[in-house]
Amino acid sequence: MSAPALAQQQVAEAEADTSSEDPVVATASTGISTAGISAAGVSAPAVPAPGAAAEAPAKKEKKKAKAEPLGENPDAVDDNTEEERSLRVFGRVFARASADGREEYSRSLSLPSARLGVQAEFGYVEAEVTADLSSRSMLKDAFVRLADADKRLRLYAGQFKAPFLARELESAWDLPLMRRGLVNDYVTETHQLGGRRMGLMGEVRLKETWNLKVAGGLFEGGEDELGQRTSEDASARVSMRPFKALTVGASTYLTQVMEGTRQYAVATDGTLKLGGLELTGELVTGQLGVGPFTAQLGLASYLLPLGNEWALQPVAGAEAMQLRGEMAGRGWAAVGGFNLLFSDTFKAQLQVERALRPGDEGPGTEYLLQLATRF
Repeated sequence: MSAPALAQQQVAEAEADTSSEDPVVATASTGISTAGISAAGVSAPAVPAPGAAAEAPAKKEKKKAKAEPLGENPDAVDDNTEEERSLRVFGRVFARASADGREEYSRSLSLPSARLGVQAEFGYVEAEVTADLSSRSMLKDAFVRLADADKRLRLYAGQFKAPFLARELESAWDLPLMRRGLVNDYVTETHQLGGRRMGLMGEVRLKETWNLKVAGGLFEGGEDELGQRTSEDASARVSMRPFKALTVGASTYLTQVMEGTRQYAVATDGTLKLGGLELTGELVTGQLGVGPFTAQLGLASYLLPLGNEWALQPVAGAEAMQLRGEMAGRGWAAVGGFNLLFSDTFKAQLQVERALRPGDEGPGTEYLLQLATRF
């Protein structure tokens, strides 16, 4: 017999034995609980004693983790089950101190990010506007996203990240490193492949098929040597999760697709998560204005809970890039350090980087300390 059934039988027998007796009413002044009276063979009316609600502590609700903005992580609110209409204000601040051996270890203080944004959801329509008060180009994201009822099909229009390079698509908050690295900077910033720009993009996601996700679109071209905008670029990405712990993907970016592609890049990436351990890797190859290139990126981190929402995260990464052709060259970087995390609202990061960047005469060492918070 199950525990609930046995308890009901015992109560029934007790009531039968005491049916001829006068009912006894327990009050708060007696100091005797109804459970104690029932054990003595006397039933009591189901009258809650004063203050009974206070005796049973309310179950503490689980704290909901913060979701990254859509512009930083498009998958952040894929499983959102809140009301159809919502408005959210968010922001973050990164404060950094660094000392670079290539500059005789002179100290430098900076605000890499002071971001503020608004995100709204109205049924099948989502919109987001984000500005970075620490950047010369303040506007970061400004787009509308339309979706069907099952969120299988989506359409983006406005300014947002092109679907190229897993390192670039990673949220700055979730990335264990303070910076995205020399490969990302050289390909995205210097040669204008990927990154944030105006565009129109479609996306298909099939959760039941290894969480397959396909995205592609047309984007505003970069600037040429004279500062004039070139014709439209194209970008696409495919990713899937064949196992719960493994995600793999491939992405590409092509410039001036309407006039014949002059620069392009193709990348493959993978992420493996085993408990607190996370390993990521990415291979990139393509053609830049200075010639063909290849690049490799790797990153490892481990999350060690310390209790009371605190955690320690050791991190180590390495990357390399090779330029071939008339302007042959190479660059590399190795970084290591620790991140101290509190809940999902604060982190302190201490990292050391040894790197040979494009244009450097020799490798240099840089020490970095960063405090970051978000709301």
